Amino acid sequence: MSGNSDEATAPGADWDALAASFDDEPDHGLRDPEVRRAWAARLASWLPALPSDVLDLGCGTGSLSLLAAEQGHRVTGVDLSPAMVELARTKLAGRDAVFLTGDAAAPPVGEQRFDAVLVRHVLWTLPDPGRALRHWRQLLRPGGRLVLVEGVWGSVSPVGIPADRVTALLGPLAGQARVERLSDDASLWGREVADERYAVVATYG
Repeated sequence: MSGNSDEATAPGADWDALAASFDDEPDHGLRDPEVRRAWAARLASWLPALPSDVLDLGCGTGSLSLLAAEQGHRVTGVDLSPAMVELARTKLAGRDAVFLTGDAAAPPVGEQRFDAVLVRHVLWTLPDPGRALRHWRQLLRPGGRLVLVEGVWGSVSPVGIPADRVTALLGPLAGQARVERLSDDASLWGREVADERYAVVATYG
């Protein structure tokens, strides 16, 4: 692996056990000001310009949720790990944010609809990514967008989901999808990376 424990972590990992050290990764905790600025700038370009309802799936400890909230959005975060959810609630205490324990592929949000669904490093872990994408599409209001941050990590035995597979899965959902390469922006990762990292922003309506 590339030495970055987050992307190398297999589906089925004990995320509660990993929660305490999760933010140690530069792109998880966003503790480095340059890394934080880089993610904040990308997020601002991906999310709606006006304050909106954002669903952060697989939110982890809430680092991206916090950036979204700081940009004026109302955030609902979902994570399978109660320990992660607790850390996210603490991180966003006093902000317009709600965190729920649940499955990112089928988030427990009832009839609520969102202006953006934000998903980072989750799609590749799901057994049926196409089904998840179809469900997430249904959670969007007219004019909404999916923001998917994914990659293929490592060179020896790579894991992940390539961008062209994601765009192929999005094809039947009839939105406008653009791919943004993230590998060559070292400020996002706190170091140079050589593997495939990208964002897909798909807009509907």
